[in-house]
Amino acid sequence: MKNSAMFWVANTTIILVIVTIMAAMNFPFNWVFYVTVLGQSMVVYMVYKVLTDDYKTDKTFKDFYEDHPIGRTS
Repeated sequence: MKNSAMFWVANTTIILVIVTIMAAMNFPFNWVFYVTVLGQSMVVYMVYKVLTDDYKTDKTFKDFYEDHPIGRTS
C-alpha cells in the first residue's frame, strides 16, 4: 500500500487529538510529552509529504469552488 499524503494528514490529526484528550484527562506528563513530540515530528513529515506528493489536477483558480462557481449561471 502506498502511503499517500492524506494518510499522513489523517494519522497526524488523530495523534494530536489524542494528545489533547490525554492532557485534558491529566495523564502523566511523560506520556503527554512523548506523544506531543511524536505528533510534532509527524506534522513536519506530513508537511513534507503534502508538498512533495505527486498529485495532478486540471482545476485552476478560475474554477473556484465546485459547489459555487463564479461567473457561471447554472
